[in-house]
Amino acid sequence: MRNDGNLARAKGLLLALMQEAYQRRDHVALLCFAGNVAELRLSPRRASAWNDDWIAPIGAGGGTPLALGVERAEQLLVRSEARQRWLWLLTDGRTSESPARPEAADVACVVDFEAARLPLHRARQLAERWQARYLAADQAA
Repeated sequence: MRNDGNLARAKGLLLALMQEAYQRRDHVALLCFAGNVAELRLSPRRASAWNDDWIAPIGAGGGTPLALGVERAEQLLVRSEARQRWLWLLTDGRTSESPARPEAADVACVVDFEAARLPLHRARQLAERWQARYLAADQAA
């Protein structure tokens, strides 16, 4: 995600999603995963106003532990009391892992930030397996 400006684009989309959640008074959580770590950056809570200073420290690189990230997302979704539980996965598809869709996600959306010259279409394939909404990053903004 850190190549070709994708991380900056993903952060922009994340800010837009958080702003929508704030306006709707939704509950949100933020889970970031890279390298061998899946880190809960924002514990589940009612969305509040966000800004660039909050999102700037989010980094990328070191591989994508997708299965670990999806497992942690499932744990968060199971505990959620929301009427409709959404999972947004922002990815460049740079992983060979193919975890199952979290059963607790009522709606899943996969946003594809792949920018390779020879695309692998892994994010699209994951969305199809999950029966999730698929958006190319330029469509999601």
